[in-house]
Amino acid sequence: MNDLKALMLRGPRLTLAVAESLTSGRLQARIGAISGASEFFLGGVTAYSLDEKVRHLGIDRAEACAVNSVSARVAEQMARGACVLFGADLGVATTGYAEPSAEWNVAEPFAWWGLARLQPGGDFAVSSARVDCPGFSRTDVQERVAGAAFDALVRWVRGPAAARTP
Repeated sequence: MNDLKALMLRGPRLTLAVAESLTSGRLQARIGAISGASEFFLGGVTAYSLDEKVRHLGIDRAEACAVNSVSARVAEQMARGACVLFGADLGVATTGYAEPSAEWNVAEPFAWWGLARLQPGGDFAVSSARVDCPGFSRTDVQERVAGAAFDALVRWVRGPAAARTP
């Protein structure tokens, strides 16, 4: 985990913010467990409801309604929203289903993580991936997704070649 700190503080120094739904603070806890995290970690928000995702993270309400706030695009919007909310260079976000949902035709738990990096000129580079969790318990899904998002963040900060490594 201290690898993230070294990567964030190498030139140019980067700052980080987190937006979580499914993982309920587990990703922030992983980052906060790093000694000296305050040198790069600005903070995070757990936004479970659609209204809070729209209010605090600026996600597109209509798009999120259509997918129950669970998609690659919503995860990317949440990551961008975390950057904007905290004034951070990088944002990471999670959203998904910790349990099956008959209402949304979800047979097995899954989630999306999203990453956003503020670019010169104000645009964002984004990345996202799905994490499938068949047969996992609710808390195991949350832990797996937090770990996957954290690992993806480390790969992304390392550089383009590392970001493509599964």
